[in-house]
Amino acid sequence: MATTTIRVQDATFAGKILHEIALGFASECVTVQEIISARVTNEVHDYNQKQPEYYRGLIDPTDAEKTINGLKLHSRKPIDAEQQVYVALHAFQRNGFFVLIDNVQAETLEQQVLLTADTVVSFVKLTPLVGG
Repeated sequence: MATTTIRVQDATFAGKILHEIALGFASECVTVQEIISARVTNEVHDYNQKQPEYYRGLIDPTDAEKTINGLKLHSRKPIDAEQQVYVALHAFQRNGFFVLIDNVQAETLEQQVLLTADTVVSFVKLTPLVGG
């Protein structure tokens, strides 16, 4: 089965791109919940594998401190992906961030999205999101 790879980016309210990754999906039809979950799981997995000095992700881990270079975790312990996904999904439902799919705002977690190689999903944070 072919994988559909899309661009996922963090953007400011003014449209400036802050960060971008490629994310692959086994199906070309997914939900907004699956996109958020895959994005958060991917960034937590990357952090846990590499354990860099700074963390860059949709949800700020609870023991992270904002610095001029990004988020610095007080201890380099693995981050719980399931907890981070839960916080992200809850934040989406409370309008903690917007998800734009090809510049159209996603309304619900259950909304179906047809992915193509040209699909761009933008996450626009409104407030800092703190997770586990």
